[in-house]
Amino acid sequence: MNDWHKSSYSPNGSNCVEVAEGVTTAVRDTQNRELGHLEFAAGEWLALVDSLKTC
Repeated sequence: MNDWHKSSYSPNGSNCVEVAEGVTTAVRDTQNRELGHLEFAAGEWLALVDSLKTC
């Protein structure tokens, strides 16, 4: 898994999520990092992002 990063659209100090991309894509809450993360296969993550673009 690669390094965690926030969206460039996220202002400093805001509630947001971080993403780590690699063989799988991991997502975690910046306010609760100690609670772990969710992992998605590349195809699942792509399907989610594509579906959000059509909203």
